[in-house]
Amino acid sequence: MLRILNSAGLKSRVVSVIMVLMLVTGAAVSYAADSMISQPFSGVKVNGGTVTLTKEGGKTVLTLSDDFVVPQTPDPHWQVVDSKGNVYLLQRLPIKGDKINTSITVPSYVPDVAKVQIWCAYAESLLGEAPFAQHVN
Repeated sequence: MLRILNSAGLKSRVVSVIMVLMLVTGAAVSYAADSMISQPFSGVKVNGGTVTLTKEGGKTVLTLSDDFVVPQTPDPHWQVVDSKGNVYLLQRLPIKGDKINTSITVPSYVPDVAKVQIWCAYAESLLGEAPFAQHVN
């Protein structure tokens, strides 16, 4: 059944469509602003791969890229450095079996993330780091 819209009804629908498009476009821009990709890892054991930082529900999530290679060291861990140089040792990279923590949630006590490091807790040595162009709160 076809309904003929009057001029006011047509204008209302056009305005509604425009508003929906503005919301979708704004959401896409907002999403892009809430994620950031680091520079590639560089260091003595870790070279290549990046970290993507995203904001999800007020939490900061770090995710390794698909081309990241876990270093063959006894105890590699995630480690982040904030903009003031404070260092936070976080989760271990390998977990049970062949599984790997490719994504972690940054604890709320970390104020911002300036760079991500891969740290060997056994040898207490830096294996590689990936800085962000700007620190992210």
